[in-house]
Amino acid sequence: MSVDDVDRLEGQDADAKPSPSVLLNGLRVLESFSIAEPVLGVTEIARKVDLHKSSVSRMLATLEKAGYVERDEGTGRYRLGLGLIALAGPLLANLDVRRVALPELEELTRRTGETSALMVWNGHESVVVEQIPSPKQVKHTAAVGTRYDTHASSSIQVFLSEMPRAETERLFDRRLLVGPDERESRGEYFDELNATRDRGYAVNDGRTSIEEVGISAPVRDHRGVLVAAVMLSAPRFRVPESMLEALGRTVAESARRVSARLGAPAAARD
Repeated sequence: MSVDDVDRLEGQDADAKPSPSVLLNGLRVLESFSIAEPVLGVTEIARKVDLHKSSVSRMLATLEKAGYVERDEGTGRYRLGLGLIALAGPLLANLDVRRVALPELEELTRRTGETSALMVWNGHESVVVEQIPSPKQVKHTAAVGTRYDTHASSSIQVFLSEMPRAETERLFDRRLLVGPDERESRGEYFDELNATRDRGYAVNDGRTSIEEVGISAPVRDHRGVLVAAVMLSAPRFRVPESMLEALGRTVAESARRVSARLGAPAAARD
């Protein structure tokens, strides 16, 4: 969104500087769309972002001019526009880890027959930046750009397993990340994160979706720093508990190969 767009959005003078809150609200409007709700009306968006409908309408008009949303003339509802692809293209194209991981994801899907993906951390969510879908008719997939924000997600477990506990607690306390509920104490969850770090992969066996299994393992760069996670997702009926350990080792090995291609020290890959 350009400065001129923001000025028109709020009716400011051409020389006025945009308010940070205006920019953030525009981003919140864009983030209100999801895989589950790809098409939304003004009233629905206003409720999601807690803004007046007139303000949301002005923002959508500007976003539409910029190509970031598209309006259905028949229904008056909105969906994300192709302008976002152009906006994100340079970032995705220059993510070395994405380029390096692609052949390993293809091989992982070939070997297992299940969907593989590359995940990165944005500070409070795990985001899909690459995916190779399963060739099978029944499969679990998530489009590039899909965000995960629940503690039980396997990729979230990988990222949190190397984060200081106090920082993870802050994410839970500020509700930036969906934390354990009354059925699982935080202490138990942090024990689980320690186990994830020790064995080299994380498992989500139907905890966020009873029909899906997710397995993730860490990817490290030349400094040995965690920069991404390789994730395998599959329908739960195809992955009995007896297969989890073997699949976990397979995913971890794929992640180690990506790490090696990024120049990670051998000690950091073990």
